[in-house]
Amino acid sequence: SCPTLLETLHFITKPLSEEEGNFSLAYIITIHKELEMFVRLLRAIYMPQNIYCIHIDGKSPRDYKTAVQNIVSCFENIFISSKTERVVYAGFSRLQADINCMRDLVNSKVQWNYVINLCGQDFPLKTNKEIIQYIKSKWNGKNITPGIVQPLHVKHRTEVSYREYVHSGVPYVYPAKTRKAQPPHNLTIYFGSAYYVLTRAFVQFTLSDARAKALLEWSRDTYSPDEHYWVTLNRLPG
Repeated sequence: SCPTLLETLHFITKPLSEEEGNFSLAYIITIHKELEMFVRLLRAIYMPQNIYCIHIDGKSPRDYKTAVQNIVSCFENIFISSKTERVVYAGFSRLQADINCMRDLVNSKVQWNYVINLCGQDFPLKTNKEIIQYIKSKWNGKNITPGIVQPLHVKHRTEVSYREYVHSGVPYVYPAKTRKAQPPHNLTIYFGSAYYVLTRAFVQFTLSDARAKALLEWSRDTYSPDEHYWVTLNRLPG
C-alpha cells in the first residue's frame, strides 16, 4: 500500500529548506530492469517540490511495468511518460524517450527550473540542496551539457546512415551503406555526454525551434544521437 511504501522507505514528504522549496527540479528517468534499484534511486532523489517523468522501455516485461506503475501511483508529482519507446542502445529511440518526457514536463503545472536525465542504474553523489547550490553558483541560467567539436574518430556516427534492428530478440544499431547529407542549417556538430542539466527555457526552445526540429529529423539515422543533439544545440549563438 502507498502509506506503507512511504513509511517503510522513509520518503521525504516536505521541502527540507526554503531554498529547495523555491527551486524545483525535473527528472527524466529511463528504466528497463532492476525494480529495487529504481526504487532506491527514486528514494534518494525524491523531493515533493520536484517532478519526475519515468520512461519505461516498451520491451520491459509486463509485471515490471505494472510494479513501476503501482509505485508511481502513490505520488502526485511522479508520472509515466505519455508515449513509450522500444529503446535500442545507441539508437534514436533513446533520444526520443527523453524528448517524450520533456513534452510532458513542459505541459505540467509544476514550474520547474532545470531538468536532469538519469537511467535506472544511476545514483546521486550529492543531496538535492547541494545540486541546487551547485547549479546556482556556477550555471545559473546556463545548461550543463559539456562537449567538443566532433572528433575524427567518431565522425562515422553522423556521416553514414544507421538503423535500429532486432535479431533473435536482441536489438542493435547497424550502419547502412548510405552516406548522410550535411547537417541542416549548416550546423557544426559537437560531441559530448548524453546526460545533461538543462534550463526550462532551453527545453522549450528544443521542442519548438526550427533548427532544433531539423537537427532532430537529421539525427534519426545517426549513431547515439543523444551524444551530439543537446550539446550541438547548446552551442548555437545566443
